[in-house]
Parts: sequence; C-alpha cells; structure tokens
Amino acid sequence: MTASSAAKSTSSNTGTIRGDEKYTNTSYSDDSDGGNAPLPPARFAFGTRTWKEVAHLLLNLPEALLGFVYVSLWLYAGVLTSVTVIGLPLLALGLTGARALGRVERRRARALLGLPVEEPSPLSRQRRSHGFFPWMWSALKDPVGWRTTLYGFIRLPWGVLTFALTLCLFFVGWPFLGFAARGMTNLDRAMVRGLLSPSSELERRIAELEQDRGVVVDTAAADLRRIERDLHDGAQARLVALAMGLGLAKEKVLEDPEAAARMVDEAHGEVKLALQELRDLARGIHPAVLTDRGLDAALSSVAARCTVPVSVSVDLGERPAPAIEGIAYFTVSELLQNVSKHSRARRAEVELWRKGRRLLIQVRDDGQGGASTASGSGLAGLAERLGSVDGLFAVESPAGGPTVITAELPWRDRSGEPSGRQG
Repeated sequence: MTASSAAKSTSSNTGTIRGDEKYTNTSYSDDSDGGNAPLPPARFAFGTRTWKEVAHLLLNLPEALLGFVYVSLWLYAGVLTSVTVIGLPLLALGLTGARALGRVERRRARALLGLPVEEPSPLSRQRRSHGFFPWMWSALKDPVGWRTTLYGFIRLPWGVLTFALTLCLFFVGWPFLGFAARGMTNLDRAMVRGLLSPSSELERRIAELEQDRGVVVDTAAADLRRIERDLHDGAQARLVALAMGLGLAKEKVLEDPEAAARMVDEAHGEVKLALQELRDLARGIHPAVLTDRGLDAALSSVAARCTVPVSVSVDLGERPAPAIEGIAYFTVSELLQNVSKHSRARRAEVELWRKGRRLLIQVRDDGQGGASTASGSGLAGLAERLGSVDGLFAVESPAGGPTVITAELPWRDRSGEPSGRQG
C-alpha cells in the first residue's frame, strides 16, 4: 500500500512536471509567434561621428609616413646643399610643398573631425611677381611652411601609436574604442589648431580682407557694365535718334516748314525722355536727394515708388560717412524691390537707427516668406556687398511669413574716420 501510494504519487508528480513543461513550451511558442517574427535590424554600437574619428585615426599612419618622408627628403637635402647654389631654392620649394601638405591635412580634419579650421593667407603674390629672389625670400621666412614641417616630423610616432592602438581596440577592446578614439582625436584637433591653423588673428583678418577686396572689385565691375549697358541702350540711342531727327528737320525748314515743325516737336519729346532716363540712371548711381537731404528723405522717396505701402522710420542724430550712407540706401532700395516683386505683402516697414558705432537697418513685410541667402539669389549678393565693408546680414523668413531682414554696417563719421565694431 505504501509502495502503491508512492508509485501513484511518483506517477502523479511526473505527470504534473510534464504538464508544466508542455505549458511552458506552448507559452514560449505563442509569445514568439511560432518563431516566425522578424528580428530587429542589426546596428553598430557607434554613431557616424565615432566612425569618422576611427577612420581618421586609421589614416594617420599612411599620412604620417608620406608626410615624414617628404619633409625629410627636402629638408635634409636643402640643409646639406645650403652652401651651394641649389640649397636655398630647394628649401623654398620644399616649404611651398609643405603648405600643400598642410592644406590636405586641414581638409581631412574638416571632413572627419568636424574641425572648423581656416586656411592661412597665401604667400604674397606681389613679392612673387617681382622676381625669383623676392619669392624665395618670402618662402624661406614663411611661418606656415615651417609649422607644417614641424607637424610632419612629430606626426610619425603619433601616427604609429594611434594606428596600432585603434586597430587593437577594434578587435579586442570594442567597448573602449569610442572613448579612446575621442581622446586621441582631441589631441589631433589640438595639433591641427596649434600647427596648421592661421598663426594669428591678424593673419585671419588679412585673409578676410583679401576676399572682401575681391567682392568689391567684382561689384564695381558689374556696376560699370550695368551703367554702360543702360547708357548704350537708353539715353545714347535716344540722343542719336534726336540728332538724326534734327538734321532732317533742318533740311526741311525751307521746303516744308510744317513738317520741320512736327520733327522739332518730336525731337523735343525725345529730349524729355532722354533726360528722364539720365535722371533714372543717376538715381541708380547716387541719387541727388541722398546727397542733399540724407537717408530719411532718400528712403522716403524709395518707399513712395514701392508697389506696397511702406512706413519709414529713421532715427539718426547725425549723418554717417557718404560711403556708408550710400550702401545703406542701396540696401534698402534692393530689399524694397524684392518686396514689390516677390513677397506678395500688403505692407512693409523700414527702420534705421544707430547703436553705438554701428548702423542698423531692418526691413519687415507681412508677405509669404521663404526668402533665403542661398547661392545665386539677390540676397546672397547683397550679403556679400555688406560683408565687403565689415557689415552683417541676417534673414528670418519662414514659409508663410513674415519676413524680417536685418543689416548692420559700421558707423563712420562724415569726416571719414572709421570706427571699431562695438555692441
């Protein structure tokens, strides 16, 4: 009986265990949808930024080898032959090539490290154009070339170390790769900033001024072409027709006085049209009202010609220098033309005021918005013009409007004295 009870108990327990196993398996199968549910996509543990840093570290070794070999060849050869005729020119050529090596490294740092490093100013073209020896002397004392040479020397051991450590962590230390890559690339960023970036704020300022000078020259050339085209197609053509008409009238004075009188009347009308076109052209160059009465009256005249109702507010205690006054006038004039042509606005506002040593301009409209300084637009050219005189240009124009455009110019007094940038 005891044995029988034990057997029944054992049998009962066994059946219970098997029943639980069956239930458990069935529940797992139901949760996993019979094993047919799709798995989530596989993903790498690191983001794009980390992978770019890893790529930069792996490229350090080949770049460092090439740079070290190049720098060693021309530097040792130039130093050893410096007592001969070819030594100094060889050093100058090597330093010029080192600049190209630094340019490649700066591009790599911008692309892979996201480092906003600027290009240093180029060697003086003026000295280069004066002959071989001025160019050689300029290249030999070029700080950018020598700093790039130092960069090429110290990069070899660092490139070997970063390449080996990154490769090892890639295979055997995956959890630590991201942290190590960030630390090593931070040192890379420091070296690029210290040795490959422009040497001083003055050098960066020179590069900006060289670019601004190019914008000014291009703008002046475009304005001269526009004036020449307007004169040729407008007033000049009317004056030629006027001269021909007066010549024919002169011939008919005795033969047909009435026809001659009609010709003189037509010539008089042509003279009026030519004068109007010349006035418009002069207004496009520099309007007389701006010279005589200043920005308030000149901008009110521009606003009166706009197809959209415009309110003008000018709060200036005194008039700025003529050059700044002219740039401010043409800036507002072009912005109001854009309002008339593209904005579909019902009203617009123009405000000018002085803040410290800056002249601020703000043009607002309630139009459809969407204005942009993208390449090729009129606003992009306007931003370049303001940048050429150390000005600023900002556009806020969401889709659906409103549009607010703010321009800022340096304030210069009528005496022509420039003033620094202040808030």
